[in-house]
Amino acid sequence: MKRDLLFVIIFVCCLVSTAKGQGDSLSLADCVKQAIQNNPTLRRDELVVDRSDLAFKQAKYDRLPTLNANISHDISQGRTINPTTNQYIDQNNSSGRQSLGLNVPIFNGFYIIHNIRMKSNALDAGKLEYEGYVNDLKLDVITAYVKVLTAKDMLTQTEGQLSVTKEQLHRNEVLNREGAANPGDLYDIKGQYSSDLNAVELTRQSLNNARVELAGLMNVDVQSLGELEQIDIPSEISIKSSEELFQESLTALPQFKAMDYRIKEMEEGIKVAKSNYWPSLSLSGGMSSNYSKEGGAIFNQIKNNLSKGVGLTLSIPIFNQFKNRTQVRLAEVNLNEVNFTKDIMRNELRMKTAQAVFDLDITQKNVVNLRDQELSYAESFRIATVHFEAGNSNSVIYLTAKNKLDATRSQLIIKQYEWLMQKYMNDYYSGSLDL
Repeated sequence: MKRDLLFVIIFVCCLVSTAKGQGDSLSLADCVKQAIQNNPTLRRDELVVDRSDLAFKQAKYDRLPTLNANISHDISQGRTINPTTNQYIDQNNSSGRQSLGLNVPIFNGFYIIHNIRMKSNALDAGKLEYEGYVNDLKLDVITAYVKVLTAKDMLTQTEGQLSVTKEQLHRNEVLNREGAANPGDLYDIKGQYSSDLNAVELTRQSLNNARVELAGLMNVDVQSLGELEQIDIPSEISIKSSEELFQESLTALPQFKAMDYRIKEMEEGIKVAKSNYWPSLSLSGGMSSNYSKEGGAIFNQIKNNLSKGVGLTLSIPIFNQFKNRTQVRLAEVNLNEVNFTKDIMRNELRMKTAQAVFDLDITQKNVVNLRDQELSYAESFRIATVHFEAGNSNSVIYLTAKNKLDATRSQLIIKQYEWLMQKYMNDYYSGSLDL
């Protein structure tokens, strides 16, 4: 009965420990989410959208009238004019003036309308570009995550290599003490053991570097990163044609769609610059008053000296050193630059998608070949081990077979994760990078 109770307690503790371990591990989606929330570079990029939003709101506010109040107070000595009587006085005096002015834009060559549209297009472009930054960060996190998994599996692989060599070293040391082994074989095994030790340490360094890179993208301390969940390597990945992936990327990538809004923004910029060719008309109105120390009660003076007025102002551009024409031409240059930038992005995108499709295809073939190669070398190593331990072979043949198998397994680990990474790259271009 006590034994059964002890078994139950141990079983429950194991379940709790396992559940705790699973809760502490991070999935790829968890890392991506934390990076989007914490990455300082992405937070800074978000400010560009905030800035564009404020500029758009201000463009709409420009339709409103302006209202300003002014108050001034002067102290004078010697001969001066009393502002309330307009008479010269020859004594110390203090006086003040107050005014309230209103200005309403009536027509300004459609500047306000085109400026609102320009800022609206800039805001839409900024939002799409920010989405592109988010996708780029996702891809960076995936790359760093896969690097960690690769280094972790490589560490397991190198530690396994070390374990096999250590076991063979112990066997040969025993045989050498008994005089039943070739000393040359023993020292070959010792050299291989040192080589495997170095491989383990180098792999640990690669694992640490990959974890530091991932933690940096997530803006967390590497010590608090925790364990990462494994990603299943697919048995097969469907491959699209380069033209199909290119066409999908044109509509899927937000930064490419943003260029259409940048072009519209520059087109409106030309219209904004051309608005300076037109006359502008505005309505103004206001009131003002003044007072003086020698004029009696201040509030009575303000009331008695109050003046009001309203007026229309028409401004006609005639000649301003060709500045307006230069601004229009600069706006046209900006439009041409954006059009060329879009063409450059399209050309680069065509090359990158073609490369992504080719890399995925060739890596998939490499993985298939390496899997077959691993089976062959595993059997070759098994045979070499049997002959070596039976004394029918030497360390050169044994270590050659072992190194071939170890190298193939290491290449297979790297290529499988590279294959997975190429899949994510193709998903990125097709807009299906859903995490």
